[in-house]
Amino acid sequence: MTPTSSFSVTTTTTSQAPTGTSSPSVSSKYVISHFMVGNSYPYTVDNWLADIILAHSSGIDGFALNVGVDTWQPSQVANAYQAALQSGTGFKLFMSFDMSSLPCTTASDAAILRTYITTYATHPNQLIYNGRVMASTFSGETCTFGQGSVVSGWSTQFVQQLTGSSAVHFVPSFFVDPSQFNTYSGVINGMFNWNSGWPIQVTTSYVSSIPGLLGDIASGLASTVSSLLSNVIGSTTPDETYISSLAAMGGGQSYMAAVSPWFFTHYGPSTYNKNWIYLSDDHLYATRWESLINIRDQVDFVQVISWNDFGESHYIGPIEGDQPMSQAWVDGNDHTGWLNLTSYYAAAFKTGTYPTPAKDQLVMWSRPHPALASASNDSVGQPTNYQITSDNVWAVVLATSPATVVLSTSSSQSQTFNVPAGVSKLAVPIQPGGTMQGTLTRGGQTVIDLQATNFTFEANPTTYNFNVLVVASP
Repeated sequence: MTPTSSFSVTTTTTSQAPTGTSSPSVSSKYVISHFMVGNSYPYTVDNWLADIILAHSSGIDGFALNVGVDTWQPSQVANAYQAALQSGTGFKLFMSFDMSSLPCTTASDAAILRTYITTYATHPNQLIYNGRVMASTFSGETCTFGQGSVVSGWSTQFVQQLTGSSAVHFVPSFFVDPSQFNTYSGVINGMFNWNSGWPIQVTTSYVSSIPGLLGDIASGLASTVSSLLSNVIGSTTPDETYISSLAAMGGGQSYMAAVSPWFFTHYGPSTYNKNWIYLSDDHLYATRWESLINIRDQVDFVQVISWNDFGESHYIGPIEGDQPMSQAWVDGNDHTGWLNLTSYYAAAFKTGTYPTPAKDQLVMWSRPHPALASASNDSVGQPTNYQITSDNVWAVVLATSPATVVLSTSSSQSQTFNVPAGVSKLAVPIQPGGTMQGTLTRGGQTVIDLQATNFTFEANPTTYNFNVLVVASP
């Protein structure tokens, strides 16, 4: 096998115990995944049941049900709770009110939210935390519900009206400066840090401010990029800001962190007018998980963004349901291989100890075309920040014992790695015409031979697609 020239490969391994200050202990920590009810229009109870069983088997404890303004969504929420009960798994659900969709200017708007809470407060599969009904949001920091202020609105029209068995443990995702958390005292019981899932500060302008770096990315010199950006990939700096601000409030506020594997959205001005990427290179999903495991004593919930938000390309569940006009960059790009990693890291987060892999596994992913490619027929245009991503095949290995892994993108481009037991994060560059293939051998025997089908790294795409195809061994 011939190693790719001019590319220095770094193998990252993780030991079988977290390296932070956490002490191994089983605790009431939860791993949740964000579920877009708005993408479930054609779902039956059986669809919900299949998703719940798959999520549960992947180490996920529950879904945060993102509900919006559509009048049909309450019936799908009912289906979700019915399926959770039917599953017999103890899988939990709670409401995540999408306040970018739901109205919140009048008192009657708040009544809609309260109805969701009271309807399921005593359901066996409702997540109860600290004796209260778990509830969250996406946004909501401008909602007044007809009152004189945002704090008064949420307090008098939502929290204070939910009492007894319907009292809420309210952990919203308000996009406010953490220094302002104390103004919500008596309203919130914690905060969900949505944007902590990605290094959102890494933009083209950010990278351009580092001499020579943008050119290195464009040239595919990922080793240079990794070394200079490693301090922000999966960083816990945004977590620490939230944690300290919540601690200053007193009263045992809960902290919910985000973890996400990817981000690309590609809508033009005639639809949602969202067209950008967040940097998701350098094994963001695995690295972010490892960072959170290191500070697990300070994190009560990890929410995976997302189970099925196809429009933003960070889904880890199957491609099914009703897509939000995202078929052009989603169809054919399966992500369920990331569930293998979810199971491994969720166990480590909840127990404080990395599990010994029960079997050898290999997960690989790559984008379908070079970052600097020019699409022949795409009126939306290149996504903002397209210059900051590297042309690589990313791979994570879970090995039961030391082994040899070979990653190949063609018959003449490959790299051999000797990996230890546990998890290893690998990468190789990919050029136009390349594909993804990986093997794991031990003692002269081939244990895994994984190859992407219907995948070629295209030099000249018709449309821009910065989503990835994820492939994984059984």
